[in-house]
Amino acid sequence: MVKSPYPNLLKQIDFIERFGSIYEHSPWVAEAIYPSITPGLSAATMADQMAAVVDGSSRSLQHDLLCAHPDLAGRLRLSELTAASRSEQTGAGLDQCTEAELAEFQSLNARYLKRFGFPFIFAVAGFHRTQILEAFRERVNHSPEDEFLTALMQVHRIARSRLEALADA
Repeated sequence: MVKSPYPNLLKQIDFIERFGSIYEHSPWVAEAIYPSITPGLSAATMADQMAAVVDGSSRSLQHDLLCAHPDLAGRLRLSELTAASRSEQTGAGLDQCTEAELAEFQSLNARYLKRFGFPFIFAVAGFHRTQILEAFRERVNHSPEDEFLTALMQVHRIARSRLEALADA
């Protein structure tokens, strides 16, 4: 892959390779902003551009984006997690759940998925697994519309965090 400090100096294929996973398994977000990137584009500006693409997309595409996210704690030991998701969940201690915590995460994951039709999404950076579990208990009782918007907001927070990590690297 071509290394460049400026995203606009990357060929589209290299840009998508580098930024296509910012939104979990959704390279279409990076593809959409590629034509508008400029020299010295900051991580914050890029995050705003990507969020605008997602916010302006169809409800169906937004739902697909939410469904692309993994369950919290549920699939942590499986290979289906992206490297970024594994790192984020491990950083929050989700790989160290007690048996009771893991059972509760699994129960809440199933209840949440049945109620909303997409997995529980939480930008875990800076939070401990007990705080995440507390938020999970509360959010599973949200209205479907409120939770859809909350999940999208969390996806944007995850994307911003990933972009900032790339910028710092």
